Amino acid sequence: MAKLNVNGKVVDYTADEGTPLLWVLREQLGMTGTKYGCGIALCGACTVHIDGVPTRSCVRPASTVKAAEKIVTIEGLSKDGTHPVQKAWVALDVPQCGFCQSGMIMTATALLKATPNPSDKQIDAAMTNICRCGTYNRVRTAIKAAAKEMAGAKKVANALNIQHVNAGEA
Repeated sequence: MAKLNVNGKVVDYTADEGTPLLWVLREQLGMTGTKYGCGIALCGACTVHIDGVPTRSCVRPASTVKAAEKIVTIEGLSKDGTHPVQKAWVALDVPQCGFCQSGMIMTATALLKATPNPSDKQIDAAMTNICRCGTYNRVRTAIKAAAKEMAGAKKVANALNIQHVNAGEA
């Protein structure tokens, strides 16, 4: 039986060698947040992270993912929807039909990890997902809002980094 590391858990699965990761996630593991859109890696609805890299799971055979590689799906991004990108998506009413949004969110989180304060040009280059409802302007606004929240959280964490000095060293 083959193994995958999905959302922090090592799980067993059985599938033919060429079975896309998407179908293992959805059908065998019950992770239905990752969507099937086009089946040819163009639309991005199937985007998951593999070791932090946004990956189109509809064309990546599950058999090519090693058990040591960490897969994160939309279900694993946060347990309660409190990731800054998810919060921005809700606050700014980004989705219309919502079908593409899990892939959009996964792509946006990878972008913000690599580029904490992206320009419009960087957002446009990274966000290659297709949204049939045309919510691209709201996606860009939500990415910028999430970037601000993440930067603010980082400043607070840095401010709370108290240096402890032993009594004889000061």
